[in-house]
Amino acid sequence: MGRYLMVVVALIITMLSVSLGGSLVEATTHHVVGGDRGWALSSNIALWSSDKDFAVGDTIWFTYSASQDSITEVRSKEEFESCDLSNPIKMYTDGVDRVKLDGKGPRYFTSARPENCKNGLKLHIVVQSQSEIAMKKPVMVEALAAGPTPSGAVSVQSESTLLFVGLLGMLYYMGV
Repeated sequence: MGRYLMVVVALIITMLSVSLGGSLVEATTHHVVGGDRGWALSSNIALWSSDKDFAVGDTIWFTYSASQDSITEVRSKEEFESCDLSNPIKMYTDGVDRVKLDGKGPRYFTSARPENCKNGLKLHIVVQSQSEIAMKKPVMVEALAAGPTPSGAVSVQSESTLLFVGLLGMLYYMGV
């Protein structure tokens, strides 16, 4: 009976972790804005950010020449789009600035130089929870299209599916 209880507790903890998007053990990502070129007009910041997911707990890094530019964080989409830098939330001026993404929602960063902002040197991101990002990832189980293989191989591309199948197998093996 004790072994059965340990398996059930382990199953519950594992399934809770998976259903919460792994938030019991969250991974964080460090994003260098603009990639190798950093914060520069030549970086095409909008294109760089278009395929990125930004999660609570992640960090974004701005790298730029502090003698030539600085960065402002503005409050609203309207300020961002119009490059209204008159009332920033925060200024970043060090040349290598770390911004911890500590809450969900939109964030707006622009060049502190209005002409650079108007020329596209700005970043809009939407910070999401780990579970929201996990739900966006496709769960796919695909059989090989070329026909059956000697081992009957199936490609499974989801950690939660593998985990679930493994736990079911373990319960079956134990006779639960």
